[in-house]
Amino acid sequence: MTGARVLAEARWPEAGDGPPPPLPGFVHSDFHPLVAAAADRCLTRHHGAGPLPPGNRTAVVLVSASGDRAGAEHVRATVAAGGRVGPLFFFQSVPNSVAGHVAARWGLDGPVVCLSPTGPARAEGTAVADLLMYDGDADQALLILIEQASDGTPGEAVAVLLGKGTRQ
Repeated sequence: MTGARVLAEARWPEAGDGPPPPLPGFVHSDFHPLVAAAADRCLTRHHGAGPLPPGNRTAVVLVSASGDRAGAEHVRATVAAGGRVGPLFFFQSVPNSVAGHVAARWGLDGPVVCLSPTGPARAEGTAVADLLMYDGDADQALLILIEQASDGTPGEAVAVLLGKGTRQ
């Protein structure tokens, strides 16, 4: 494998953070804003302002065992009550919608992969990122780890930019 190394790391929240900024086009849940806020912070720490230039070959690997709990619970409760589910929930019901949003906003032109780990999330995500770089599909990989608490407390996200060298 490539021996991917950490180029930058960030989380949301960090000391002094409140809720993540709202994300246009995504509703009801903090899942998507958490992903975008952690990713923005991580990429900014390494690259400065985006978007990145074409040909950057940066993959996005989003890892979440539970996905958007709050959104799924809202849809479940709405359907159970005989209500109508808003159309944005169909768009945001898959994690790759926010991963694609991050990739588009930053101009990341590598593959986008979402996975639900069966073991340690960071290790499984790093292994996928490492494989993408080893296979030549990416030079860097933005690994995003996100879980929402099942008790309604705010969730958290960690973003790690991995690279196989110092190229940007």
